[in-house]
Amino acid sequence: MTKILMTGGGAPGAPGILKCLKKDSSLDVYVCDANENATGKHLNEKFFPVPKANDANFANVVLEKCLANQIQIVLPLVTRELFVFAREKKMFESKGIKVLVSDELPLNIANDKSRLYEFLRLNKIEVPNFRVVNTVDQFEKAAKDLGYPQKKFCFKPSVSNGSRGFRIVDDDADEFDLLFNHKPNSTYISYSNIISILSKNSFPQLLLSEVLPGEEYSVDCVADKGKCKIIVPRIRSKMINGISVEGEFIENKEIIDYSEKIIEAIGLHGNIGVQVKKSETGKFLILEINPRVQGTIVSALGAGVNLPLLAVKQELGLQINPEELQVKWGTKFSRFWDEVFYT
Repeated sequence: MTKILMTGGGAPGAPGILKCLKKDSSLDVYVCDANENATGKHLNEKFFPVPKANDANFANVVLEKCLANQIQIVLPLVTRELFVFAREKKMFESKGIKVLVSDELPLNIANDKSRLYEFLRLNKIEVPNFRVVNTVDQFEKAAKDLGYPQKKFCFKPSVSNGSRGFRIVDDDADEFDLLFNHKPNSTYISYSNIISILSKNSFPQLLLSEVLPGEEYSVDCVADKGKCKIIVPRIRSKMINGISVEGEFIENKEIIDYSEKIIEAIGLHGNIGVQVKKSETGKFLILEINPRVQGTIVSALGAGVNLPLLAVKQELGLQINPEELQVKWGTKFSRFWDEVFYT
């Protein structure tokens, strides 16, 4: 059997990814997390705690655990861990342990949204109209360049996780409606409010861009150093806190070709997620990249493809049969919460 370690056992997508890995009886799965009561501990027999990714001993502890348990491949789920594993990949490989992670340079491009947009534009790949700012004065000028006040715009930190720091600047948003008819997680903010906030605090570099008003897709990909093995777009029909809970797998050639160009240009490797949205002109343009396994990737099982397993098999040099790459387009999915119990 092949022994595999899945990190981030407490991540929102961990139960689903664990489900994907356990579909192959030849995989002996281990799980780890910095939280000793992570959900993955109660869903998998073999679990051990590790330090957080920013701990200086993180890589060495993981390596020691891998050697002690004869683990042959590591599948990281946590974004912050990716950079540590990329830096230490040769150390793991010298011990015969593969790590499913892109190299450092592609990771740094993909994880920094401003750098990503600038890189893609330089490589003649279309991106939303954008500006990168570091000061309030630059923010105000960029807003005008993007058409404010006639047009709303959005912003987000160049480096952030999830939807943290993302807002749409729209003075026409009905604050009464947002207060009484929506849950308190609105992404809208007025121009005066954001200028007031930024003027009183130091803030990270921000990416300002046009608002893409159309439907949004998550695109799950498996790549081999920039060469795509499979690309699977799914429309995000319903989201809760940035996580897809309803969707449909749609064979959209425009999105597939666009995602392939992006991944090849950057040189990404393994399981990669690309987020795209339709612009005012009807083109699908990039929002961001998740250079790792995406949390909702388990939904592709319903469409006949096991994307984490494909990446593992590719990394190990195992044969991938043609039927494993056949997607049942038109498959819809709906996700729900579940529980684990322990004492």
